[in-house]
Amino acid sequence: MTTVVTGVGVVAPNGLGVDSYWKATLDGVSGIGPLTGFDTSRYPARLAGQIRDFDARDHIPGRLLPQTDVSTRYALAAADLALADAQVRTDALPDYDMGVVTANALGGFAFTHREFHKLWSQGPEYVSVYESFAWFYAVNTGQISIRNGMRGPSSAVVTEQAGGLDAIGHARRTIRLGTPLMLTGGVDSALDPWGWASHLSSGRVSLVDSADRAYRPFAADATGYLPGEGGAILVLEDEAAARRRGAGAGYGNVVGYAATFDPPPGSPRPPALRRAAEAALADAGIGPSDVDVVFADAAGVPELDRTEAQALREIFGPHGVPVAAPKALVGRLFAGGGALDVVTALLAIRDGVIPPVPHTVEVPDDYGLDLVHGEPRQAPLSYALVLARGKGGFNSAVVVGQTTAGRHH
Repeated sequence: MTTVVTGVGVVAPNGLGVDSYWKATLDGVSGIGPLTGFDTSRYPARLAGQIRDFDARDHIPGRLLPQTDVSTRYALAAADLALADAQVRTDALPDYDMGVVTANALGGFAFTHREFHKLWSQGPEYVSVYESFAWFYAVNTGQISIRNGMRGPSSAVVTEQAGGLDAIGHARRTIRLGTPLMLTGGVDSALDPWGWASHLSSGRVSLVDSADRAYRPFAADATGYLPGEGGAILVLEDEAAARRRGAGAGYGNVVGYAATFDPPPGSPRPPALRRAAEAALADAGIGPSDVDVVFADAAGVPELDRTEAQALREIFGPHGVPVAAPKALVGRLFAGGGALDVVTALLAIRDGVIPPVPHTVEVPDDYGLDLVHGEPRQAPLSYALVLARGKGGFNSAVVVGQTTAGRHH
């Protein structure tokens, strides 16, 4: 059974909508900049991938505004964009033939922070009744399914940065079990004061105060990452069902998925990212030589970069495959990052071009990476491997490929 991506919706710091995002990514337009919305002068880091041109009133009904966190508003908008892109009329399909699987790592930080402030300063009677669910990790799945009348199998996953890939993998599994259409992906946002403090507590956020140099994955002078907000929602369908409803060829196929968990600190066992990548390739029925590009997790933290570089070197050989890291333009989006990378990989395959890391990066020789940086690289692409790691030991890998008609291999 083939699972095809028939529509995508993107809400990212450097572009709203797939066309705007893709053009910005190829042109090296960054969404990284100074945080706005609160006074950051007392914080050691002040840069993030922030969405600056999104007015929720343009995207969702007014009745939903009082009950939704900003992350849920992004998720609803991205879902609408994906359904429109796939030309899906949900009222024309059986409600139990459509499901929703989303990932969320941070919950409704801004909403909850606001309601906590009311609790502390005014009293419990001033706290919104919607706080009971607006903070919750599963609320994006719930709000999307309610808004679109999707009553099929639905769920939410919470695996930090790996969540977007895990959601896509679970949606593919659900389609294989008989649900014809799934909305899936991930969206996150926590750029209010409370959320920002939580980001900084990780100890992995770059303190460099230059947008051009703060987040430089795989660089010899990498200093950490920058958080961002947003993500992507995708329409996944059983290919035969999509054909029956008159859908086009779509963006490509989800052909492989796997997830692993790292051993505990101090264990003699190696990190499990390599195993996740190899299992995803096996699930796809391809080998390392079939992969034309890897979209890396690209943590920007030296020890994590080194671990990922080692895994890629062991799988593909030194400089054995082009490596892309478009996160450098938007920041790490937590549950949204992997989903956005899958969209980017599909667009790269469609157009035969690998997006670059925006700035020239001096990669340590022992990494053995063919990092695409500076300018886009034209190349025929059939398969892309997308990797993501979540703090605490989560590793996920997704393989996407061309539709059968366009495959080179």
